[in-house]
Amino acid sequence: MKKRLFVTGLSGFVGQHIQTRLKADASEWELLPVPARYDLGEPGSLDGLWPDMPDAVIHLAGQTFVPEAFRDPARTLTINLLGTLNLLQALKARGFNGTFLYVSSGDVYGQVTESDLPITEHQPPCPRNPYAVSKLSAEFLSLQWGLSEGWPVVVARPFNHIGTGQKDSFVIASAARQINRIKQGLQAPQLEVGDIDVTRDFLDVGDVVSAYLALLEKGTPGQVYNICSGREQSIRSLIEQLGDLAQVDLQLIQDPARFRRADQRRVCGSSAKLAQTTGWTPEITTQQSLRAILSDWEMRVRQE
Repeated sequence: MKKRLFVTGLSGFVGQHIQTRLKADASEWELLPVPARYDLGEPGSLDGLWPDMPDAVIHLAGQTFVPEAFRDPARTLTINLLGTLNLLQALKARGFNGTFLYVSSGDVYGQVTESDLPITEHQPPCPRNPYAVSKLSAEFLSLQWGLSEGWPVVVARPFNHIGTGQKDSFVIASAARQINRIKQGLQAPQLEVGDIDVTRDFLDVGDVVSAYLALLEKGTPGQVYNICSGREQSIRSLIEQLGDLAQVDLQLIQDPARFRRADQRRVCGSSAKLAQTTGWTPEITTQQSLRAILSDWEMRVRQE
């Protein structure tokens, strides 16, 4: 008999990939349907949300866009911290005692010196934006809840992930959309970009989903796990690879409006703890990711 899994944020980028995986996979998890619309900011909307008790919960839902967190930090904290509290309280009231996977972010580490790369879970968090503050706060809340209630709570810290279905407010999705617009004759062969000479640790969303499912099965309660590729790649190199794959000649135009404050120049994480605990390893190459993203945006641009 399959175990029941409840996932918040199912309509989002990663949530959609979880839905696809569990439908296609001979998984031991059954995704619980959502009987009614709910808002984690409205505790009353969570009443009656679980006619069937979940065996595990992946808490994905949240405000994830860093520039938006600077524009409206109060809303970001309300969604990411108080929304998590409302979820935990509703699950407690329902009698839940299964595994709770809180999806945080590698952004909680903040500024990390190059001598401390790759970033391990031993690196002290030092959040540099309201989004990261909200995620770290919700981490502590979730872990405290696990201690107080005796739930197996695990925290995931995914680094940058890319893949099909991502909003074009994120850099690789934005580049793929613009490249397809150029290819379809909808814009000049110029790509508007921000600061692309930084490195990031990119992982395909499919590998991220695999990591979440592995942590549900084998993660140690009370522990925090990085989810990352262990490789740093410059944003410029990924955009150039997109251009090469699409066979489009590009002129890159830097747009000051796309620059972010408090940006780390280099990011590279270590997923050694995750691999040691669960046996997880990345399986999707950067080239496979970029080809899929380009194909996805080709269809989306045609539909715009």
